[in-house]
Amino acid sequence: MSQARFVPKLHIRRGDLVKVLSGDDKGKTGRVVRVLPRKQAAIVEGIAVINKRVRKSQKYPQGGVIQIERPVPVCKLQVIDPSTNKPTRIGRRLQDGKWVRYAKKSGKIL
Repeated sequence: MSQARFVPKLHIRRGDLVKVLSGDDKGKTGRVVRVLPRKQAAIVEGIAVINKRVRKSQKYPQGGVIQIERPVPVCKLQVIDPSTNKPTRIGRRLQDGKWVRYAKKSGKIL
């Protein structure tokens, strides 16, 4: 018996350009590769890169050390508004019977 868990919507989607607000990568920008809603995290291209040691396998025939991106909590990320190229908060509003995301600073739809 598995219970259905509530997974909240996040303000970030795959493909968004985001800026890191805090941590070792503070100030860096990158594109969201994957969103993990249950963990409240996102994997961002080129951000939070760590070294991982892997054994020889079919996927990694050489083995050794590889670099991968680790998930970053979404509370540390802010979407960059494409019209102004500045970080902005995201809002949702009903438009023509569909929910759309918009930038709070410029009011433009994302």
